[in-house]
Amino acid sequence: MGRRQALRSRVHGSLAHGRGAVYGREARPSAGGVLAWDRGWRREARSAWLCGLALAGVLTAIDLGRGGLDGPRGCFWAALGATLVLVLRPARITAGDGWLASSGLLRERRVRTDLLTRVRREDGMTPRLVLRDIKGGRVELAPQVLADNPLLWHHLDTGARRARERGVLVEGAGVLTALAERIDGEGARRLLSSAEFSPSGD
Repeated sequence: MGRRQALRSRVHGSLAHGRGAVYGREARPSAGGVLAWDRGWRREARSAWLCGLALAGVLTAIDLGRGGLDGPRGCFWAALGATLVLVLRPARITAGDGWLASSGLLRERRVRTDLLTRVRREDGMTPRLVLRDIKGGRVELAPQVLADNPLLWHHLDTGARRARERGVLVEGAGVLTALAERIDGEGARRLLSSAEFSPSGD
């Protein structure tokens, strides 16, 4: 508790000389201020819906062919298909000036990137990047989303730099540096591939 209060005091102190109040009107990101988004989200969301509909349709057709389809069983297959959609449908990642958000079917989570306190990478079958800000906001996203969307990464990196300058980012600078190197490397490879670069120099 004392540590968080100290961080809050440090932020207010760093912004007192003309930067504006952190929690004032100017600091609140507006919903209409989306400047970057996951360009592959629509395709993945559509695939999730198609998989869910296909599963429910196949199971319903099998039951119908066997003559065992009734109301409760039809509802069960529909619910099973909807559950698959929930599992497969990715959260939509968007970003703006000083914020990044993850929107699911039921709710949106948002962090202030310029007030990040912790950035942690969780490895596993699906690696995740966990962001936390000074106000308690928390967002999880796949690092690959940032690699595939350089503009999203730009807004996160810009905000994280501000957080470091203000002294509020206490954990995760190394994670961000490693991610930056990976994204820069992938970007360079894509650039060379698109230009059909030849090392022979001909």
